[in-house]
Amino acid sequence: MIELHEIIGQESAIDRLQQNMTADRMPHAFLFAGPMGVGRRTTATALAKVLLCENPQEGDGGLFVATDDVPPQRRACGVCESCRMMAAGSHPDFQLVYKELARFHDDSQVRNRVMQDLGIDVIRSFLIAPAYRAAARGKGKVFIVQDAELMSIAAQNSLLKTLEEPPAGVTIILLCQKPDQLLPTTRSRCSLIRFVPLPRDFVTAKLAEAKIAPEEAAFWSAFTCGSIGRAMQLASAGMYEIKRGVLEDLARLAPAGDAKLGETLAKITDKLAENAVSDAKKKDDANLSKNLAARLATGATLEIIASAFTDALAVATETQRPLVNSDQQQAIETLAGKFQPTEIAEILEQLSRYERLLWRNLNAKIVWDNVVITCASAAALDV
Repeated sequence: MIELHEIIGQESAIDRLQQNMTADRMPHAFLFAGPMGVGRRTTATALAKVLLCENPQEGDGGLFVATDDVPPQRRACGVCESCRMMAAGSHPDFQLVYKELARFHDDSQVRNRVMQDLGIDVIRSFLIAPAYRAAARGKGKVFIVQDAELMSIAAQNSLLKTLEEPPAGVTIILLCQKPDQLLPTTRSRCSLIRFVPLPRDFVTAKLAEAKIAPEEAAFWSAFTCGSIGRAMQLASAGMYEIKRGVLEDLARLAPAGDAKLGETLAKITDKLAENAVSDAKKKDDANLSKNLAARLATGATLEIIASAFTDALAVATETQRPLVNSDQQQAIETLAGKFQPTEIAEILEQLSRYERLLWRNLNAKIVWDNVVITCASAAALDV
C-alpha cells in the first residue's frame, strides 16, 4: 500500500496534509479537488492509514530530514493491526462511499434503483449513520466520498451537520473534480486541498508500461492533461482508434455536412455506453445507468472533437504550442485551412454548449446531427 511520501507529483497537497497533522490541527472534513486519476483517492487512503494507525511515527524513516522548507513527516508505523488491516483492505473503520453502494442498502427499492447520482439513501446509510457509531478499533473513522459532485442536493443537505460537527475522531474526505458543482454550504465546511495534473512525461511513461503504443500514449497524456487514471480508462475503451477516425471524417467534411456522420457518431457513443454498462457489471456487479453511460461517452467524444479544433485554432493563428493531436497533423492543418480563426472559436463555443446540453433529455441523433453541421460550417444552431 502506497505511503504519503511515495505519492508523485502532488508535493503541495502532501505538504499541506503533513502540516495539518504535525501541528495537530487536522480539519475534520476535506475536499480533495483535481482531475481524475492524479492521486486524490490514493492520497486519501494513505492519509486514512496514518490517521487510523495505532502507533504513528514522526519522521520518514530516514528518507529526508525536516528543514524549514520540509516539515516534519507523520507516517503510519506499517506493523500495527490497523496498518495490516488497511493493507489488506479490511479495516472496519475505513469506508469508501460511492453511488453503487445502493445495491447493499437494506431497502429493496433502493437496491433495485438504477443510480445516476449519489443519493441521500446511500449517504445516510453508509456515512452519516456509521459516523455516529463507535469506532471498532477505538482510534477513529475515515470516510472517503468518491465522485462527490454526484451527490444530490438532498444528500448534501443531509450531510451538512456531520461535515460541520462530526463525532470525535471522524474524518470525511470528499473527492471531487469540479468543486463548483457542489453546494457552497458543502464547500465551506471542508478544507480544500487542490491536486494538480501529473507531468506529461511521467504519464506517457506509465502508459508505455501498460503496453500502450508510444503515439497513443503521447496523445492520451496530452489530451487528459496528465491524468493517468483517465488516460488508462479511455485507452482501454478503445477510444484512440475512434478519435483517429473521427478526426479524418471531420477533415473531409463538406460545408453542407454529412447526415451519415451524425448517425455514425450516435452509434459509436451508444456502443461505448453499452460496453461501459457491461464492464461495470462484470467488474463491480454495478447497475450503471445506460443513460448516464451514454452521456459520459458523448461528452468524451465531444472533448476529442474540441481538442482537434483547439489545435486547428493554434495552427490558424500560428500559436507556438505542441498540438494535442500531433499524430494527425495533416487533419488538423486541413481543419485550420477551412475556417477563419473567429469561425473556429465559434465552433468551440458551440461544442461547449452541446456538452452542457447533454444533461437534458435530448435525442442523441439530433445532438450529433447538429454537431456535424457546426463542425462543417461553423453555424450557430439551436437544439
